[in-house]
Amino acid sequence: MPYLTYLECSLCGKDYGADRLQTLCPECARPLLARYDLERLRAIWDRESLPARPKTMWRYREVLPVDDESAAVQLGEGYTPLLHARRLGQALGLPHLYIKDESVNPTGSFKARGLSAAVSRARELGVREVAIPSAGNAGGAMAAYAARAGLRAHVFMPDDVPLPFRQECAALGAEVTLVDGLITDCGEMVRQGVQEQGWFDMSTLKEPYRLEGKKTMGYELAEQFEWGLPHVIVYPTGGGTGLIGMWKAFAELESLGWTTGPRPRMVAVQSEGCAPIPRAFHAGEEFAAPWARAHTVAAGLRVPVAVGDFLMLRVLRESAGTAVAVPDAALLEAQTRMSRLEGILACPEGGATLAALERLLAAGWVSPEERIVLFNTGTGLKYPHTLPL
Repeated sequence: MPYLTYLECSLCGKDYGADRLQTLCPECARPLLARYDLERLRAIWDRESLPARPKTMWRYREVLPVDDESAAVQLGEGYTPLLHARRLGQALGLPHLYIKDESVNPTGSFKARGLSAAVSRARELGVREVAIPSAGNAGGAMAAYAARAGLRAHVFMPDDVPLPFRQECAALGAEVTLVDGLITDCGEMVRQGVQEQGWFDMSTLKEPYRLEGKKTMGYELAEQFEWGLPHVIVYPTGGGTGLIGMWKAFAELESLGWTTGPRPRMVAVQSEGCAPIPRAFHAGEEFAAPWARAHTVAAGLRVPVAVGDFLMLRVLRESAGTAVAVPDAALLEAQTRMSRLEGILACPEGGATLAALERLLAAGWVSPEERIVLFNTGTGLKYPHTLPL
């Protein structure tokens, strides 16, 4: 039985039906959040049922947005390794350091989770043509799931995006358009296509369900830690869907009675060349002003303005977390070190989490006894220009 009950505006709180296509709140143009009948679920669903289920994100199907389980568009996404980073932890004096390695997802990144959920629900509600602005990984993931679902896909990318991302999208059958500008400029072109061609917009947080796929990272962490939670999560943040989604997951887990105790302190990491969230967080702002002349080698972090900015900042403050900006040189060096010490071919965004952790450790913000999780959000293979020879 479906347990998705309604959609709630994340800013004004207005409710909308979940049985039809929705994008942003019509009243305030802010993201909608999926709400489930967790009280009913708590009475009939227990965590002991999970070990018998497939090791994908769809093991949590009761809190994912499809009415019919057979409608889920799947490629084996989710349930990625949580690796005890012993060698890296020993070098840092952190014996309880872990890496959640999202690079083993289909299409090589965490974006597979969100696009699996979003494409599944879109197809279920009658969508036949989808579009997305992307710095790389999201475009490839949408192209893959659209191909699997038999949908037409349009991907708009900055013209300086690394070549493997473009090749991936084209190989998967998407129509790729390169744009002279940033991801925000790509978003404008998607909006034109939505208005003129009737495409469905899969942009970050401009439909409700990419968030639902991303939140499964939080469910997995709880399950992999045997229903405890880490003290700190360090997460590379562009559009912020994963950060927001995990925080939503932790609230749902509490409502289900599956976890107790304090939630993790959440850390958002960006590059010094594009750091609207750290700037707004440390200035005490509710919203993040657009970042001028955004630049960074970590393509996924080059997001100068995000529709979910206030949600990210809300998560950081509610969790007693923080936001860190690191220079590109530091994240690239950390990318190499993570790869060489732990055997994970990290992406630059993954390297950014290690660079940020070292700053937090030097400042005394984290302590050796704490359980800390870094997220490597994708494979370094898509960033050949950042890899040493």
